Amino acid sequence: MRAAVDVMGGDKAPNAILKGCWEAISLLSPEDRILLVGDETVIRHGLETSGLTDEQKKQYIVVPTTEVVTMDDSPVEAIRNKPNSSISVMCKMAAKGEADVVVSAGNTGACVAAAQLRMRTLKGVSRPGIAVVVPTFHGPVILCDVGANITPQPKHLEQYALMAAAYGEAVCGMSNPRVGLMSIGEEDTKGTTVVKAARKLMRDEPAINFVGNVEGRDIFKGVADVVICDGFVGNIILKFTEGMAEGLFRAIGAEVAEADPDLMLKFAPIMQRMYKRFDWQEYGGAPLLGVGGYCLILHGKSDVRAIKNAIRVAKQLVTLKVNERIVELIEKGVPVAEDAGLGGEGNGAKPQ
Repeated sequence: MRAAVDVMGGDKAPNAILKGCWEAISLLSPEDRILLVGDETVIRHGLETSGLTDEQKKQYIVVPTTEVVTMDDSPVEAIRNKPNSSISVMCKMAAKGEADVVVSAGNTGACVAAAQLRMRTLKGVSRPGIAVVVPTFHGPVILCDVGANITPQPKHLEQYALMAAAYGEAVCGMSNPRVGLMSIGEEDTKGTTVVKAARKLMRDEPAINFVGNVEGRDIFKGVADVVICDGFVGNIILKFTEGMAEGLFRAIGAEVAEADPDLMLKFAPIMQRMYKRFDWQEYGGAPLLGVGGYCLILHGKSDVRAIKNAIRVAKQLVTLKVNERIVELIEKGVPVAEDAGLGGEGNGAKPQ
């Protein structure tokens, strides 16, 4: 496994990125390599002070770049005007077969644009989608898409279901994942034109274990392992759940501390275990499913632990050959038109 890591991307770059890479050494096999992409001076200084042995340092390769894509940069303009940025260089390396997976906590839009432009898409895939693991009481739930495609066609949503299910089986250990489609009601008639058309496609695709429409609250009720939605809705759900979880933990801690400070001392270890269980950093990065290679997009606030876990997930994606499984499912799927279902029943689905 050759993982290209964007040393310059993210709110805590470069220090947290580099430290996460050093801590990932225990996850690597002797033949694995971490390609550190970014400012050469910064990276070499980091290696010198890493505490790694000389033998361990051989598993880290420095790939110098001279430009940085900021969070404020326009994605397309950044890729066009900064060809020597870490994001652009990583995706070029993946396209040339010099890297198996790219990892970045930088500008999400730029990562998606660079991956689509340089790495292209897998055979049969129309549009890639970002899949994120949402921790719940009943276990992890995969939400796809969370920002790559805000105006999808029904076919895109159907392919997200196939790809996210393959990811869930390989990386999350899900057996025949149950797939739900996000809507405003469980009934067949609820939802936008695109959602209703996508529902028909998913229902009639044998490779999808489709359980029907799901609502926002169902994500945390254990009714589905994979939830499909457009990137606009998915990104709002993701950010809302992150904020709600953080606020809830703070509120509970404050209430307990105010009611009984001594009880808080006993309760603190429980809170820490709970927080770790529901902490997004435990799941590393979110894969951009459907591109010709592997691309992991991390939260901009990713710390050392998230970087280390992202490298773990990167190795799983490569080792378990998730993309080969995706291509297999797409090729076996029921053929449908790009705008399937938007004009009525002429969508390749079986009649009601």
